[in-house]
Amino acid sequence: MSNTTQLLRFITAGSVDDGKSTLIGRLLFDAKSIFEDQLSAISITSKRRGMASIDLSLLTDGLHAEREQGITIDVAYRYFATPRRKFIIGDTPGHEQYTRNMVTAASTANLVIILVDARRGVLVQTRRHTYLASLVGIPHIVLAVNKMDLVEYSEARFEEIRAEYLAFAAQLGLHNVTCIPLSALEGDMLVERGESLYWYHGPTLMELLENIEIDHDVNTQDFRYPVQWICRPQTDEHHDFRGFMGRIESGKVSVGDPITVLPSGKTSHVLEISTYDGKLDTAHAPQSIAIRLTDEIDISRGDMLVKSDNLPSVSMEFEAMLCWLSETPLDRNRKYLVKHTTRTVKCLFTRIDYRIDVNTLERHANPDVNMNDIVHAGIRVQQPLAFDSYLKNRASGSFIVIDEATNNTVAAGMIAG
Repeated sequence: MSNTTQLLRFITAGSVDDGKSTLIGRLLFDAKSIFEDQLSAISITSKRRGMASIDLSLLTDGLHAEREQGITIDVAYRYFATPRRKFIIGDTPGHEQYTRNMVTAASTANLVIILVDARRGVLVQTRRHTYLASLVGIPHIVLAVNKMDLVEYSEARFEEIRAEYLAFAAQLGLHNVTCIPLSALEGDMLVERGESLYWYHGPTLMELLENIEIDHDVNTQDFRYPVQWICRPQTDEHHDFRGFMGRIESGKVSVGDPITVLPSGKTSHVLEISTYDGKLDTAHAPQSIAIRLTDEIDISRGDMLVKSDNLPSVSMEFEAMLCWLSETPLDRNRKYLVKHTTRTVKCLFTRIDYRIDVNTLERHANPDVNMNDIVHAGIRVQQPLAFDSYLKNRASGSFIVIDEATNNTVAAGMIAG
């Protein structure tokens, strides 16, 4: 396998008993990505629970409490690979009380598989998970209509569910949706096509995962380079070297490009780009590099280098959607910390405009903010931040909120456009 094989991060979401964990287990099993000791362990557990065959869902329900209850509580991650691509799977909880778990898992995903039980169709939970996927900007959505074996592999039933879901997705502005009928239990249309769904002519789930285009998931237009470290080697060979180290979060940069440093607004040009392997003429996201500029400018950790003809917003105030992660409610009278790229600053919540009911999408004004709530808020920070809207650039449009007393992460935020 080539070292340049692409990595696809995807999550599964669905209601309780829609078969998320079984789908992932079958995917791993049919892709021959299960070790013998894993297979032996889940075989023993399946027999202990009185099952006639191996329960493949146990591959992802890793916590003892989950196995005892038969539900998914926390996000379980699994890694596997095929000759075409590497994968990281996140099996997310379906219940509303674990909304924060799904949001954090979805924030880095390229794709989400939303499962629907073919007998029950599109449910409130289906709409909730789709809204959360749209909120965090997952580029690709797959509707997997599972348990087709329990509706006699009916094409009419699949088309009915497909039409209803696509109509709802369109209301959220989601148009990159692929619908696949399958049976996770029987393995139809996961890795192998099977014979029962002969009327479906689209790709199997594995074919889709291996071939879906993700090159454009990263913003390639807007160069955003948060400075992590100032490199000043104390050696005779590099005594005058002053490089700004970090990772390119989006876009690309070349030697000679005009650069603006934010939030100061000072300008220069790129003199040199280097990595551990040597010097480069051009670098692009998500490479980690060191940049030297033609001018001596006061730059420190938290500053952002951007191209002078493509500037983000710079402000001490912005609006954002927040997912509150903490068991302790938000206190509007106290200060928190905002960590945005490599800069951490104090902040105040100037207002809470409304809370979104994730089941009905209704807005409730002036709410208290508790764990798992999704709210629209106004925020003022102590020092200017350079940012884009989350919909335009996930890297420079996202942040976390930290309780400075406990150092706990209490919220994940997405800056509004």
